[in-house]
Formats: sequence, C-alpha cells, structure tokens
Amino acid sequence: MKLIPGFEEEYERRHREIWPELVTLLKDTGIIDYQIFLDKETSCLFAIQEVNGNSSSQDLGSTQIVQRWWEYMADIMETNADNSPVSVELPNVFHLH
Repeated sequence: MKLIPGFEEEYERRHREIWPELVTLLKDTGIIDYQIFLDKETSCLFAIQEVNGNSSSQDLGSTQIVQRWWEYMADIMETNADNSPVSVELPNVFHLH
C-alpha cells in the first residue's frame, strides 16, 4: 500500500484510534496479530498478519465497516475507485523456519 507523502503522523493517529468495531471484526475473522510498517523514504506501507484460519483482512472488503474505513482513509492513501487501498501482493522470496 502507499501513503500520500506528508500524512505519516495522521496515518499513525488514525490507527491509534482504530474503531473498536473494526478491531472486533478483524479478531472475529481470525486475525490474531496485525502489523503495518512504513518506509518513510518511499511512503510504502507493508502489512503482516498472523491469521488463525483461512481468512485475512483482504477478504473483508465487502463488509460495511471496512468500506467505511477505506472511505475514512482515502484522503491520505493511494486508492482504487472503490476507496480500497492500492496494494500489490509481494511474492515470498525467502522464509527461514
């Protein structure tokens, strides 16, 4: 995902104040750990999720709460026409067990 430059603090503030109903949805979906990292040089965001089950946040785009969150975040991120964040799936090139 990509943040619009200059909105780093706002992005962090919004996530510190994440809506309780969104947290509940994520946890009920089986997401037990969710981290987002920011590369300040490129404004790229990288997310990692530990999931219990077969679902992820990527499966929640049709829910009303996620659509509201996307709309809320659309002014500070690169988005698609439906306000979902522009994202690129990265291939795993190394994993040490």
